[in-house]
Amino acid sequence: MSSNSEIILSANTHPGDSTQTFITGEQFKGDGYYGRSDGLHTVQYNYTGFTGTLKVEATLATTPGTADWFHVDSVVLSNDTGSTINNFTGNYIWLRAHVSYTDGTINSIVMNH
Repeated sequence: MSSNSEIILSANTHPGDSTQTFITGEQFKGDGYYGRSDGLHTVQYNYTGFTGTLKVEATLATTPGTADWFHVDSVVLSNDTGSTINNFTGNYIWLRAHVSYTDGTINSIVMNH
């Protein structure tokens, strides 16, 4: 079975004023969209000097509204540089990145499934 690798959030740099900033990415197709039975997703968060929370949200709705999204993975960081790789399982139809941060740069969030 083939797999998909997608950048679900590109580079974003905080303005540096310590205010809390929120970013919600576009929705991307998850395993459930393709009818795959394993539901395995891998996400890689890449960051520089990052302080805040990096999350992946998912939905089972084919046409999701605001209230249809729920949290499936997150990383909380304090002035960290590097990357973190996490796995999660679920036959989610759509996934998206959600970021809340006060400093640093999100270099990318990449999802494989």
